[in-house]
Amino acid sequence: METSRPPIPPQHQDQQPGHEEAMRPAPASDMAHYTGSGKLAGQVAIVTGGDSGIGRAVAIGFAKEGADVVIVYLNEIKDASTTCEKVRAEGVKCHAVMGDVGDEAFTRRVVEETLREFGRIDILVNNAAEQHPQKRFEDVSREQLERTFRTNIFAMFDLVRHALPHMKAGACVINTASVTAYKGHKRLVDYSATKGAIVAFTRSLALQLSERGIRVNAVAPGPIWTPLIPSTFDADHVAEFGKNVPMQRAGQPDEVAPCFIFLASRDASYMSGQVLHPNGGVPVNG
Repeated sequence: METSRPPIPPQHQDQQPGHEEAMRPAPASDMAHYTGSGKLAGQVAIVTGGDSGIGRAVAIGFAKEGADVVIVYLNEIKDASTTCEKVRAEGVKCHAVMGDVGDEAFTRRVVEETLREFGRIDILVNNAAEQHPQKRFEDVSREQLERTFRTNIFAMFDLVRHALPHMKAGACVINTASVTAYKGHKRLVDYSATKGAIVAFTRSLALQLSERGIRVNAVAPGPIWTPLIPSTFDADHVAEFGKNVPMQRAGQPDEVAPCFIFLASRDASYMSGQVLHPNGGVPVNG
């Protein structure tokens, strides 16, 4: 894979979630380098945060492996439309559902629409997240804390709870954690706390669902160039993003998505309760 990437210039987007179409350079999320081999043929996957970034790359990667895909997104209509076009270009079906995963009723609707469109659920990717940096811990309000936890971890509980009755042996759940779960982040205390919770959730759920033949794993990316970055940090921080890891650059969504494809496939049939770490060379424990 080509690892020479253009530098990231200073930039900022004024609202979350950010929009991939406005990013320069554009993230590498179309999986152009990836050739599928039918590993997920006939399966149906739900991908939250599937409109852009890692979620888009995962959705397209699953499509390249033959899966029909349901992408879940908040309100980025144009990004979601682009992702669906790219998924359908692989000869599979795509259904998009717009709404807030932090709303428990919406997570139920995601499952209901998936079953109405495709009749089954084989893969659930809990990927949607938000973050709100604060320089001082005292500035993390109770409102911000609850909002971050609703989106980042409560939504995972809700989606799994609603999807599980329709998932059979051989199905899998894949959660997006973060290197911050292991290394922490001084400006993202609440976000890092949710990611630590996701690691524990993944390990515990894997133990419970093992007897049902359902695997549960996670991916903990490092600094990845997604719309979350310019919509979260100021322009100067964005220009330096990713330079502090051993590889001295931000990663791209198409460098993370293969981890999800592997965990969703039979290649990972003996893996559950595990976390993969595409993070630019940062050593972590666990």
